[in-house]
Amino acid sequence: MFIKEIEPVELDEWLKQDTPPKLIDVRTPQEMAQASIANADAMPLVALPLRFSEVPENEKVVFYCRTGARSGQACMFMEQQGYKNVYNLRGGIVSWARHGLPVEPMIMQ
Repeated sequence: MFIKEIEPVELDEWLKQDTPPKLIDVRTPQEMAQASIANADAMPLVALPLRFSEVPENEKVVFYCRTGARSGQACMFMEQQGYKNVYNLRGGIVSWARHGLPVEPMIMQ
């Protein structure tokens, strides 16, 4: 199955648009507390099968994790559920940070 991927710099441009994509972090809460991308929603990969209906079907959605492996699994799962507009952040937050893009701790509610 083919997974659509997006490069960090391209995602940064998407996030500056009037209608940015929904950004979903699938890492553990401990990882999210260390560093996250601003305005991302938390949905750990283990919770995705129970919560996938919370993901909008008619919007671009970008999943990310530490290096892109877990978020790739999230994209595959979402495509199996019929979602077409899902993207994996290539290289995850590690690649995002290596490109000098901003990270911040996620405040868990």
